[in-house]
Amino acid sequence: MLGPLPFSLWHLSLFRMAVAPPSYCFVAFPPRAKDGLVVFGKNSARPRDEVQEVVYFSAADHEPESKVECTYISINQVPRTHAIVISRPAWLWGAEMGANEHGVCIANEAINAREPAAETEALLGMDLVRLGLERGATAKEALDVIVALLEEHGQGGNYYEDANSCHSFQSAFLIVDREEAWVLETVGKYWAAEKITEGVKCICNQLSLTTKIDAEHPELRSYAQSQGRDTLEKQEESITVQTMIDVLRDKASGVCVDSESFLTTASVVSVLPQNGSSPCIHYFTGTPDPSRSIFKPFIFVDDVKLVPKAQSPCFGDDDPAKKEPRFQEKPDRRHELYKAHEWARAVLESDEEQGQKLRKTMLELEKQGLEAMEEILTSSDPLDPTEVGDLFYDCVDTEIKFFK
Repeated sequence: MLGPLPFSLWHLSLFRMAVAPPSYCFVAFPPRAKDGLVVFGKNSARPRDEVQEVVYFSAADHEPESKVECTYISINQVPRTHAIVISRPAWLWGAEMGANEHGVCIANEAINAREPAAETEALLGMDLVRLGLERGATAKEALDVIVALLEEHGQGGNYYEDANSCHSFQSAFLIVDREEAWVLETVGKYWAAEKITEGVKCICNQLSLTTKIDAEHPELRSYAQSQGRDTLEKQEESITVQTMIDVLRDKASGVCVDSESFLTTASVVSVLPQNGSSPCIHYFTGTPDPSRSIFKPFIFVDDVKLVPKAQSPCFGDDDPAKKEPRFQEKPDRRHELYKAHEWARAVLESDEEQGQKLRKTMLELEKQGLEAMEEILTSSDPLDPTEVGDLFYDCVDTEIKFFK
């Protein structure tokens, strides 16, 4: 069964000042996932009022010795970065989850570990998600990128847009491509990685790797013996795209977080055909609470139409997240899709009859998109890039018009 995992380590870690919200991410491989598809899904649990945006960045060439400004620090840029699409908290540079043009998907988890994370500003786990996507053409390449940057620059800094306290966490990653997945768990500069090629794997906000480790930091073993680690139990079932969406919407199990402090602020499901001739399809909500959101498809082509309505306002150098001391103000980061969705959430929560009609129509819109994407996956005809370059744009535009 695919679902929530035990919270034993979470309970053991309550003595810490900050507890990581229980975000969940999953991957399913054939034959657990049908039709030769690898299915990836992630719920991003974050502070309730935080806005996430969906942003596309095209592939780019960079000047020698140039720098890239991440959330808190600048690092050396590489000669070329891949095209990526990411869902990210609007105040930071990195990403909670995303994909690149080569069919690599990465999700980040802030994890509760006995070893407190550094408050010193360095790379965030979310920065490492974006860097892995921009620089890795396979899951293993992305893994190598992340661990190299982790060892060079370290991880640390506030995970939240919060001036009152610093919430800093260790990081875990689920890194997936058409052939394999890697679970990467980190504590400071130390790391361990497990390769997955079959079945179903779920990671949450707890350390899970114990004996089946396929790659690791050379000093991890001795370090782990002094710290102690706990095991997460695998849970499996056959997975389709709709199954994954349903799992991410499940509040009763705790996979879809809706608590006083935290909310699932964005979600994604990706479909990676093991047949390399078929396109990968990535479904983003761009809005909070997947049980009240529409999963909208995105496909990489050379001429992707940008979607400003799913992007937050840009404040440039005046952004309180960039100025020190940080977070002295909290600007309105809501984008047009988020604002339209606020109306829908209000109706769904306050008016039972109208809410039921609205939810039915939302699901019908989503179903139409899923069926259209299924036709693309099962078609023997080559994909026409001109037909899907504005796919995500059109879906966002349709959703906003519908809510209005």
